[in-house]
Formats: sequence, C-alpha cells, structure tokens
Amino acid sequence: MTVPQALGRHTDRVASHTPAPMTRRTAAVAVGVILTSALGWHTDVARAHPGHPGHSTDPTPSATAPAATPEYAHGWKPLKPIAGGPRQEHSVATIGKDVYVVGGIQPDGAGGVTTVRDVEVYDSRRNTWRRAAPLPVAMNHPNLAAVGGKLYVLGGLSGGASWQALRDSYVYNPTTNTWTPLPPMPEGSERGSAAVGVHGTRIYLAGGMRTLTPGPGGLQDTVATVSAYDVTTGRWSSLPDLPEARDHVGGAVIGHTLYVLGGRDRGQINVRDTVYALDLRGGRWVERAPMPTPRGGIAAAAVNGVIYTFGGEGNVVDGVNTVFDQTEAYDTRRDRWQRLAPMPVPRHGTAATAVGDTIYIPGGGNRGGGAPMDVNDAYRPSTQ
Repeated sequence: MTVPQALGRHTDRVASHTPAPMTRRTAAVAVGVILTSALGWHTDVARAHPGHPGHSTDPTPSATAPAATPEYAHGWKPLKPIAGGPRQEHSVATIGKDVYVVGGIQPDGAGGVTTVRDVEVYDSRRNTWRRAAPLPVAMNHPNLAAVGGKLYVLGGLSGGASWQALRDSYVYNPTTNTWTPLPPMPEGSERGSAAVGVHGTRIYLAGGMRTLTPGPGGLQDTVATVSAYDVTTGRWSSLPDLPEARDHVGGAVIGHTLYVLGGRDRGQINVRDTVYALDLRGGRWVERAPMPTPRGGIAAAAVNGVIYTFGGEGNVVDGVNTVFDQTEAYDTRRDRWQRLAPMPVPRHGTAATAVGDTIYIPGGGNRGGGAPMDVNDAYRPSTQ
C-alpha cells in the first residue's frame, strides 16, 4: 500500500491526566463549533460541565452542508444507498460479508429526528439491502461489536428531548434473526458513543457519554470509563480509566493493544487529536502520535494493522461550521499517520467497518448536529 504525506514518529510517553496544550490547528478548529439538534434547527454552543476546561460561550454561525459535487477516486466507490432511508448516530459491524447498521436516528417527518430500533443489512457481494429483526429498544450511539458470528450491543443512548445512557445489552444471532438479553452494563458504567474493540472473547469499551441533550446549550456528559464484557462468561470487568474523558471517538484493537483515537470532551468545541494505547496484557495507557487533524464524531476501522479515520464534526471554514472530509490513517507498527484521499461526501456521526480489505461507511450527517443521510460509500486503501 502506498500512502502519501507520512507524518513523523511520536515517542511513546505515559499518558497523564493533564490536558496537553492546544495547538494552533486545534484552536482554529475549536473556534465556533456548534451543536445542532435536528434537521435545520437553529444552533448554539454545546454546554460543558461548569468549570470544565474548554468551555466556551462565543457566538457561532449556523451550520451548512457542503455543496461540492462528490468525486469518487483514489479508492472511494459509491454504493447502493441505505434502503430504509437516512441514518445517523448508528453503529456498524461485520458478520461474514454482511455489514449490519444498528440503531441511530432518522428524520421524524416534522423537521426533527427520532431514535430508532431499525437494523438493516448490506450484502457487500450483491450491493443489496435487507432488514433484520429490530433492536428490542430504540438506541442511538449504541456500543456495537461482532464476535463469533454474532452481534453484541452493550448499552447506548435513548430518549426524547435529552438522550440518556441505557444499561440494556443484547446479543443478535443471524441464524435465528433474534435478539436475546444479556447481563446489563454495571450500574454507573452505562454510556453510549464509546470506543469499541474486540480481543478474543472480550469486548472493550473506552470512554463514551451518559447524557447528550440536543439543542442550544445542551449538556454533553463525557466519561473516561473503560470496561470489558466477556461473551463466554457473561461477566463485566473494569480497566484503568482513560487519561482524559472522550466520546464520539475512534477505537480498535490491534494485536494486544486497544487504541482510542481523537474524539471530543463534553461538547463539539472540545475536539481532540490524542491517541491513547493500552496493552491489554496489563499495561497502562500511553500516548502515541497525535492525529494530524483534531476531530470528534469520526468513523474508524482497521485493515492490516492500520487504523483508518474518516470525517468528523466541527470544521470551521470561512466562519461557517461544516463537517470534516479528512481520511487519515494511523500505522500502529510505525506510530505514524498518513493523509489519504478525502471523503467524497464528508460526514460525521457515521461508523465504519471492514470486510476484507474494504471499509464500508453507511449513513451519517452532512451538517453539524442531526442531518441524516442515506449515502453508502466504500473505501479500499490498497488502491491508493
């Protein structure tokens, strides 16, 4: 694989709980970032907890959608749109050649959005969609993983005016097309929008959020909690907290290491470029080479030891808040980043999963906040 613009190696250091100084680029991205609650609603700055670093009340412009005509090249390919319509703040996972799109939000027909139970399946061989049994409860930002040919949903967010964390957990069997309840997340650890990774029979969740209140000044309650669920024993366990709280973050396990990339901390204005790594054999969190572009609301997937990150929210261009189009790849062996061909349709609030050496990215929003789309794209790194 040939990738352009390799960025320098970063020396490992033990991660601390003291936030690193904000770079010029981080500061520029942070200015004017806003939260929109639903399709076309007027927006304002998201509210961090009182006294939390990075809290800002500066006025910001309204979000607008990118107007550029999509150009598919350099590994990007358009696919059949999501059959059930626009979707955002969902999660995706792979079983065999099928990509499962689970939960999320959809337009409600009245200018807003609603949380859904819907599960749709994209057949990557035939470029077709079908429906699967819906979630037992409606969820957005579900924590989703595939292990042993089954899907596991371990908590998420749901609700009306304010989305709250759910402890509810389920396993889906594609053979019987049924969902079965699992032991709920331990009380106090419930959250959605966590970084998710799988190692053996354990699913790891890092960070996330307990509350997301859409709309002007809405509360976003980010956590640093790290936990694991063993699909064989049905038991939950705790791991060392992240050095800093994160949500809307990328995650993957490569070898014996859990990686947590980018994200944000209690509001879109607080985008981060950090990369944290935890040795699952008993190590402690260390900080690796930072992302070239600080971003929250990203999608991430791993292929051949490289973690690919896509899109995100909070990009300010000419005073207007837009989404990111960046595709950036982190080589876990070399501790280096590369900038790759941008997304043809920039989005945030989407998710990514790999089938072989191809990454699938269905849905997401093309404006800050809630702006679901039915776009379904594939990215194949080897064609770069």
